[in-house]
Amino acid sequence: MIRYALICDNAHAFESWFSTSAGFEDQAKRGLVTCPVCNSAKVERAIMAPNVARTDLGPKAPAPAAAPSAPAPAPAPVALMSEKEKAFREMVTALHRHVRESAEHVGERFAEEALKIHHGETEERAIYGEATPDDARMLHEEGVEFLPLPRLPGSGN
Repeated sequence: MIRYALICDNAHAFESWFSTSAGFEDQAKRGLVTCPVCNSAKVERAIMAPNVARTDLGPKAPAPAAAPSAPAPAPAPVALMSEKEKAFREMVTALHRHVRESAEHVGERFAEEALKIHHGETEERAIYGEATPDDARMLHEEGVEFLPLPRLPGSGN
């Protein structure tokens, strides 16, 4: 097993274990290595100091022979995500699916459409789309009720 110090494109540092160097490269290329802080899949190995044995201290005395023992237990699997985090991700994914299935996507016209609905200029309906921070501020000041959706796990949206 190899432990790598990793860093995402948002400068979050973390560590993870891989069976081989090629294993890391393969998983990273497929987008399976993600930052635990921001969920970015743009992850690279960080600079690490190698663990090198010192030779300037002279030879070590041989370790006393140990009595034969039971074979070492197999390493326990490492949980990359807690059960609570898995459940949260499933809920956010279900929320996004519900919104896609029950509302109209209006894209970048979200603020414009929300205002028209609020002022009764168009039929009332469920919509979703994108809004800038300035759009959100303006909608709030106009008294339009809206909610931002949490980011969908594993995506850059």
